[in-house]
Amino acid sequence: MAKPQWPSAEKRRLIGKRIARLDGPIKSAGVAKYAYDQNFEGLLYAKIFYSPYPAATINAVNMDAAKALPGVETVWVDESLIGNEVRYVGQVVAAVAAVSEEIANEALRLITLDATPLEAQIDDADPSKAEERKSEREEGDFEATMAAAEVKTTGHYSIPVITHCCLESHGQTAKMEGDDLYIWPSTQAVSLYANGLDEAVGIPQANIHVDCQVMGGGFGSKFSHDKWGVIGSLLAKETGKPVKLMLERDQELMVAGNRPSAHGEITVGVNRSGKLQAMEATLWGTGGPGGYRPPPVPYVFTKIPATRMTGMRIKTNRGGQRAWRGPGHPQGCFLTMAAVEDAAAAIGMDALEFFKTNLELTERAELYAKQLDIAADMIGYKTKAHLRGDKTDGPLKRGIGIGIHTWGGLGHPSNCDISVHPDGSVVLKMGTQDLGVGTRTVVGIVAAETFGLPLEAIDVNIGSNAYPSSNASGGSTTVGGISAATRLASTDALNKLIDVVAPRLDVDIDDLEAVDGKLQSISDPTKSIPWKDACKLLGAKSVLGRGENIRGESQELGLIDQGVGGVQMADVTVDVETGVVTLNEMAAVQDCGLIIDLKTAESQVYGGLIMGITYALYEECIYDNRSGRMLNADMEFYRLAGLKDVGQLKVHMMTGPGFDERGVIGLGEPPVISPGAAISNAVANACGVRVPELPLTPDKVVAALQAGGIV
Repeated sequence: MAKPQWPSAEKRRLIGKRIARLDGPIKSAGVAKYAYDQNFEGLLYAKIFYSPYPAATINAVNMDAAKALPGVETVWVDESLIGNEVRYVGQVVAAVAAVSEEIANEALRLITLDATPLEAQIDDADPSKAEERKSEREEGDFEATMAAAEVKTTGHYSIPVITHCCLESHGQTAKMEGDDLYIWPSTQAVSLYANGLDEAVGIPQANIHVDCQVMGGGFGSKFSHDKWGVIGSLLAKETGKPVKLMLERDQELMVAGNRPSAHGEITVGVNRSGKLQAMEATLWGTGGPGGYRPPPVPYVFTKIPATRMTGMRIKTNRGGQRAWRGPGHPQGCFLTMAAVEDAAAAIGMDALEFFKTNLELTERAELYAKQLDIAADMIGYKTKAHLRGDKTDGPLKRGIGIGIHTWGGLGHPSNCDISVHPDGSVVLKMGTQDLGVGTRTVVGIVAAETFGLPLEAIDVNIGSNAYPSSNASGGSTTVGGISAATRLASTDALNKLIDVVAPRLDVDIDDLEAVDGKLQSISDPTKSIPWKDACKLLGAKSVLGRGENIRGESQELGLIDQGVGGVQMADVTVDVETGVVTLNEMAAVQDCGLIIDLKTAESQVYGGLIMGITYALYEECIYDNRSGRMLNADMEFYRLAGLKDVGQLKVHMMTGPGFDERGVIGLGEPPVISPGAAISNAVANACGVRVPELPLTPDKVVAALQAGGIV
């Protein structure tokens, strides 16, 4: 019988190979249908009216003029806000649905708001604005250990609020058919989308049908149906017509989620031999009006002998935080790696040597040692490296920087059904979603590998809550969860087929395997039967295989695991006259256990690098401290990296013996963690001073150079 464990390396026909995405052709051709592309007869366009105040008491919302506008079908008001407060510019107050976008937008201009403005807190950089309640943590004999350290460095480091900036904004198209609600959202949680939506709109969950075949980015911001999901559904229910509600770009950037800021004063104690002794950090930042968790500092170097950490929250009247690709890790990585590299510079030690000297303070010293060596070879560290400050003549200074990161990535609970039919067809159903990373391709590869069939022989069906439930795509848990569930389901189905075929071939069920389009005897390959002929033996019945990824059980089987590490190095050029930073090259070395599709795995790392380069060099939310408005809530001034900005990217995946045996581990988030740290360290290495704040824009670079007496 087929075993659920992953096949050994010599038996893998598809797993680990470079395989193009199944949905590549429809996306390339522009025929993939996203939430916005769901257009039906009688479609209404819904638009949201939001608060222009960062803080105010809402006395009344007058919708009369908007409702009377010809072409407006219906309006909606958040009645719970009347007499209560709005807490940020962009907070949803009301909505309209009209026969065209133009009429809907005109109706928004006719809405009047009676509100009493309140005092607001916008700035998040001043620690004196933090709440009195603090989180404090101390490990080791801090006072004595820090006092004994031969060299102490203190620095201020800052990373701002940024948004997810999904190219496909949040929203959905909703449509009633009888008593059933059909909804096409942009979501990271197809199976969970209707949870709570049923009560909010008064429709039984069994009557809510969710479909999301493709989506244009989520990065942690699209787990819930959100308020706009409720509004769109209510408007569709009330009018009996399909309603499309997608956030405008300014709303998307203001209210659809952001990554919280992190500011810190960090002192590092180190011996002249390069050994880290102690670290003290006072950290603060904002997640908007809600909660805030200081980032993990120290990061990766978690075994520093003595640490003292203080965390504070600044509650601001700005849009709220949501999970952003590797929550907390990019901030913790930047703050820690910058402070650690500054300590190396203070004792005149090469950064790579310093990092290696302190790997014993990490959880995976042997892995990081290998990765540092590989990354150094990839980027040519030996020929390019120098101590802090490029001493060559001229305004162009070059430098190398390092970042190290970690992540969990244990596969989430997931279910899969696979049917094998008498005609030989194989149909896979799973309620997971593809965020654009190759999810449907991964499950197709796993099923095809198990059945010994080509990838195109598997009919992959995902993206619907009608299919067996799968958890949300978050925490880099998807690929582990879905691949394990698929392997279990396909093995179950294959064994049911083997039970039928084995007697016909006169072989034991433990002596049959599926390979190269047939079922054959392992001991005597001359005894075999083509796949389709084998399936004909089922008669009139199909076989159904079911698989459920239960984390502990799948770990014991070696299907999944957790804990990955990565190293990145950046090569930059800094023009000390203009402050312009040019990224020449980045090298990324990453492990993630068994790789199902090498092509899409590498693509995940490339994507993480580009996203990291963006927040390191360009990306930040800029707020007006008086009005509370986000000043760059558009795609002109909310800067993202383009092709010319990312330099040459190199990726090395840690695969093969010693890595594959761990099973599948999530990969989506880790590669985005280190770029801020690596690029910041490279800039410091190039120009001789630390630019303390990300993004490393020319004005900040010049200011740091002037403060350091360089220019």
